[in-house]
Amino acid sequence: MQAFEQLMSFQRDTEALGQVAGRQGWDQETMMPRGSAEQRGEEMAALEHVLHERRTDARVGDWLGQIDDATLSETDAAQLRHIRRSFGRATKVPARLAAEIARTTSRAQVTWIEARANDDFAAFAPVLKEIVALRREEGAALAGNGSLYDALLDDYETGGKAADLEAMFTALRPRLVALREAVLEQSPPDRMTHSFEPELQMALSRELAAAFGYDFSRGRLDKAVHPFSSGSGDDVRITTRTVDTDPFNCFYSTIHEVGHATYEQNVDPAFRLTPLGRGASMGVHESQSRIYENQLGRSRAFTGWLYKRMRDTFGDFGIADEEAFYRQVNRLHKGYIRTEADEVQYNLHVLLRFDLERKIISGELAVDDLEEAWNARFEADFGYAVDRPSNGVLQDVHWSAGMFGYFPTYTLGNVYAGCLHEALRRDVSDLDTQLSRGNTAAATAWLREAVQHHGGLYPPREVIERASGQPVSEEPLLTYLEDKFRGLYGLS
Repeated sequence: MQAFEQLMSFQRDTEALGQVAGRQGWDQETMMPRGSAEQRGEEMAALEHVLHERRTDARVGDWLGQIDDATLSETDAAQLRHIRRSFGRATKVPARLAAEIARTTSRAQVTWIEARANDDFAAFAPVLKEIVALRREEGAALAGNGSLYDALLDDYETGGKAADLEAMFTALRPRLVALREAVLEQSPPDRMTHSFEPELQMALSRELAAAFGYDFSRGRLDKAVHPFSSGSGDDVRITTRTVDTDPFNCFYSTIHEVGHATYEQNVDPAFRLTPLGRGASMGVHESQSRIYENQLGRSRAFTGWLYKRMRDTFGDFGIADEEAFYRQVNRLHKGYIRTEADEVQYNLHVLLRFDLERKIISGELAVDDLEEAWNARFEADFGYAVDRPSNGVLQDVHWSAGMFGYFPTYTLGNVYAGCLHEALRRDVSDLDTQLSRGNTAAATAWLREAVQHHGGLYPPREVIERASGQPVSEEPLLTYLEDKFRGLYGLS
């Protein structure tokens, strides 16, 4: 076992350096002075160069060759599965390319923020072209004769295939569209017009984070342009944002990111700083953030408790009672922003991005034509025109970060969450009674034991099927959405 022990010791340092690189990214989005972008890009490139050298170190291949898999425990075999996959992918990507991707995406983050603020896609397009060229080059190195997009998708959902996701999404689309059209024929509640003090929003967000099990002794909550979660184990960071007239933006962004963060905090401590010490995939990660945010956080039971806490915090804000508040939280409405979309329309936003980014990576769609393609697709899907780039093609951080292949994991995560929610309701019979008191302990404990504790021990779909006791299917999600929104809007 000497080779295995040497490999794991080496891997532990690689994982630790990866955490340092991630913390640099967190700092860039929350604390870094804007004038530091070029230097930070060089720092990120240097870190990526070191990490790439470690991930492709010939000794890793030698150690892997010396280990007899038949002598390994289930956990150790899973460690090797991840290391072999990582080593195989890393050795296909030149160090120059890995460093250049890190350098360019770091610089692009600041460019995107400024372009978004100025509603100027033309200012962002040049660096996006660089990122697309680099990611295509990476995809070609990884894919061989296969699909470039599948090669990039594999970074976020191991074994995922665009064709399989397209089939799932095709099954989702007709019923989502039909439900949306039926609900939009009804009169939604008016938007709130009250102004909510940002400092009080952040204070209540911290209370919500704690209510959903976020351990502040090992985590932070800060503000950023685009909410995100980073880190793992004993150092996890989340961000949210505040809008004076829309506290739900802050509260539900926080709950969403807490789903990601508690997943990382709750992985078996024995896996820390190993390949198993993080979530199984981004799809499984999204299942946690989405079930926290939606099936739990937007439930009638939990919103009843939240209504009382908002009254305590902000006083009278113009909503008469808990039922009216529940309707407001789940208001199905026209809008442009994916992260602010209701549960019914959210996946339609994701499907738009999934289709566009596949065309970008394949070369079928040029970056210069992306804004026009986005606007045309949005109007076709949603029935009204995008008013400005910050509400359209510039709204998401993912492409500036080079994260092509990430978007479909949002909807996959919703499908996974549907399966988990059905099983959770079966196993925790008094769930609504507990949620009505602001108590998520039983729900989050179930998710911790069924999903989060295992980290990367099992492949993504196996995690969900073990937890839910059934094959992955879009049916539980669709049934949940149809039951909830037809009931909410009094539809037959």
